[in-house]
Amino acid sequence: MNLRRLTMGALLVAAGIILPMMFHAVGMGKVFLPMHIPVLLAGFIVGPVIGGLVGFLTPLLSAVLTGMPPLMPPIAQTMMIELAVYGAATGLVYRNTKLSPAPCLVAAMAAGRIVYGLLGAFILPLFGFEKIAVIYPITYGLVGSLPGILIQLAVIPPLVYGLEKTRLPIFVREGR
Repeated sequence: MNLRRLTMGALLVAAGIILPMMFHAVGMGKVFLPMHIPVLLAGFIVGPVIGGLVGFLTPLLSAVLTGMPPLMPPIAQTMMIELAVYGAATGLVYRNTKLSPAPCLVAAMAAGRIVYGLLGAFILPLFGFEKIAVIYPITYGLVGSLPGILIQLAVIPPLVYGLEKTRLPIFVREGR
């Protein structure tokens, strides 16, 4: 079971590297948040631990292999933590509640945005960069990435519903 989950996690990391390359090739990467989709799916599919690892490794490997997100300024580093929270939070909320996928997704998005705001306010200054307001991800950050958020809300819950119906051994919600 763990080997299957790790393999699925690795496939989702690969998707998290390839999907942004496709979006960035046409200039739509930052707005549509393509790296977030495989990470959020990882939380649902492989659970909070591997989902968190997928979120942590995807921006790091993408930065090393493609240069996006950049390591300096420390965007990749902040994304590593933000996306780890997305993957872990999605898995935790989904596995430990009876909520449907959409509210689980919204909860994970909120948790990731809060962590992103905290990182921007307190970590960026350590690297010599101007700090951002803690509420930035909820104000401008939310508005600037609204198309990506809408895509995530439109695509991920139906995918999870479809996967729930398959009853794959790597995708069995605990308590069901």
